[in-house]
Amino acid sequence: MSFNKAKEVIDEGDVVILYLGPSNMHSLEIKPKILNKKGQMVDNVFQTIYGALKVFSLVGEKYGTKVQLSRGWGYVLQPTPELWTLTVPHRTQIIYSPDISLIIYLMDLSPGSVIVETGTGSGSLSHALIRAVRPHGHLYTFDFHELRVNVARAEFEKHGLSQFVTVGHKDVCVDGFGEQLTNKADAIFLDLPHPWLAIDRALCTLKKSGGKLCSFSPCIEQVQRTCTNLSSKGFIELNTFECLQREVNVQYKNLPILDLECLKYEHTNKDMAQQSENGKQDQTKLLTVTHARSLPGHTGFITVATLPPLYARKSEIHLECND
Repeated sequence: MSFNKAKEVIDEGDVVILYLGPSNMHSLEIKPKILNKKGQMVDNVFQTIYGALKVFSLVGEKYGTKVQLSRGWGYVLQPTPELWTLTVPHRTQIIYSPDISLIIYLMDLSPGSVIVETGTGSGSLSHALIRAVRPHGHLYTFDFHELRVNVARAEFEKHGLSQFVTVGHKDVCVDGFGEQLTNKADAIFLDLPHPWLAIDRALCTLKKSGGKLCSFSPCIEQVQRTCTNLSSKGFIELNTFECLQREVNVQYKNLPILDLECLKYEHTNKDMAQQSENGKQDQTKLLTVTHARSLPGHTGFITVATLPPLYARKSEIHLECND
């Protein structure tokens, strides 16, 4: 239940994040026994590079506690959508926090919003959407893959988020979002191979007062076809973004001071080499900014469009929804 609200003490059934380093984190469920690969119930012991951890021994400890292992230590953290994104079991490719933050901003989500997502995938984005709209909003998420739907539903239940999310098994491009969502959604998010096929269905699902539609696509050809369809259906304010993360390091560097007098009197190379060997050349500390040697590359294009209120009230839209 640790995703639902901030807690101080770890209880049985919680999901916690074991932090061993910036690139070494693991999500653990606090229970005494787990199934091994042979289908047998065994003690819940998690093996790390710093030694074994008896997971159930964490019950009663405070979040943020430093856990001593046989060859080092780690920290037990309360999960957040950002930490879950870094540790989620991958059933599909996932959307990461830089793109997630931009998506939530572009869709104007706030507590109380009703958001429709398709497809659910591994649930990385879903957890962030739930946090953005709770406690009075709701997420409706769909996926065409039945096994992924069942696993996601079980995870939301385990994380204490089931009251904020409804998970559906459906191909929305063929079957739509369902009559129960007609004119109910403030925003719709599409993570589909063919997002343009779901736009007609989205017209029936967005509120009569209008709303936002956001699509995530890895290829520019998908973006072009989606934008063409959005424009033909009356959507306005079409914009496409590519979110590229750029890390900046601020640090001091020692730089030699240029001796202008030496240059003026044209000291020979031999004299300058001798000066360098004797360590007499003065240096100064300068605060500099450098970029990381390797930067994350392209993930996907984020397209957002607005359905205006007047268009949503037109009679032909209701005819499409009833077909």
